[in-house]
Amino acid sequence: MPTRSLLDLTQHEIKALRTRYNLADAHTHQRQSISQEKIVSRLPTLWYESEERQQAHFERQFTEAFFRLHGQTSAAGLERTLLSYSASVATMVVAMYLRRNDMNVSLVEPCFDNLVDLLKYLGTPPTPLPEEALADPDRVYTELAARIDTDALYLVDPNNPTGFTLFTDGGRGFAEVLRFCRERRKLLVLDFCFASFALHSGLVQRPDVYRLLEESGVSYLAIEDTGKTWPVQDAKCALLTSSRDIHEEVYNLHTAVLLNVSPFVLNFLTHYVEDSVEDSFASVREVIDTNRGALRTGLSPASPLELLDAQVDTSVAWLRIRPAGLTAFDVHDRLLRSEVYVLPGTYFYWANPGRGERFVRIALARPPEQFAEAVRVIDEALGS
Repeated sequence: MPTRSLLDLTQHEIKALRTRYNLADAHTHQRQSISQEKIVSRLPTLWYESEERQQAHFERQFTEAFFRLHGQTSAAGLERTLLSYSASVATMVVAMYLRRNDMNVSLVEPCFDNLVDLLKYLGTPPTPLPEEALADPDRVYTELAARIDTDALYLVDPNNPTGFTLFTDGGRGFAEVLRFCRERRKLLVLDFCFASFALHSGLVQRPDVYRLLEESGVSYLAIEDTGKTWPVQDAKCALLTSSRDIHEEVYNLHTAVLLNVSPFVLNFLTHYVEDSVEDSFASVREVIDTNRGALRTGLSPASPLELLDAQVDTSVAWLRIRPAGLTAFDVHDRLLRSEVYVLPGTYFYWANPGRGERFVRIALARPPEQFAEAVRVIDEALGS
């Protein structure tokens, strides 16, 4: 099937799995660090441990470690976090809640298009909110008041693909979002699946977000995830936390979807989280930083691709196409002929695809040697 006829980004990512240089999906394909190899060597032991304790033990152990790593000390004490196998499952529950309450929703643009599809297919097609409306903390409230006439506001922070966050400048932008949602009685939905990359970031000091949410009095749903962080062969866990006023209803929807996450998966994921606590996230951060640096230095000055700076350097890179007339699909097709798969920006601008024709996204969570070779191929294939 020609790539231009693929319906969504996930279909592109599936196709990319058969490509020599798969720089499409943001899943973790880097190799194990030395300390992570020790966890792998203990998998049989962790398996038998998981048979000996109750499910609740592993859920509590994982949730506490996850929020401790992220500096979210208020979250674990709320005891309102539900676990599922992926962020997509958690997003389904959010979409079910919106549909059940006949709520319409505004969703940030650009963003990964499976959020759009899940909302749409479960009966709540979203309205776009341009990311630039959130860029100036002094104007966030005014912009939202002018643009949002829906019941719910759905944001991704840090955003995929741009790395935009509301938590620069002391988090004034986020405070204004909370003020808007409180005063206008809007449900706030937050996708924090890339938030781990804000850890130990020079530009961003992520506060205790759940304390801010609870103190604000807003109704909220917040999704977090392990899937973009640790190299665990797609054995993932997502966390869905809700405000007290809607938790019972969210819980009832969640149990319609899932009983529990495997205690074995929770057990070994906890060890990866604790490993990142021990090394201050270095084993993950160093791979991403190395590959972002290789992309920055490996593209020649004449390259048609320009790596854009991000407020949070997540595990994906967002690149602008400089020459007029050259489109995202032109770049995508040319690279694919050299066995390199990148994602066209078109799909991220789900309501305004033409805006995405100026961008491509490149995944960074890859073995550095392989990634450096892919960058060399990219530079040659684009004729620079």
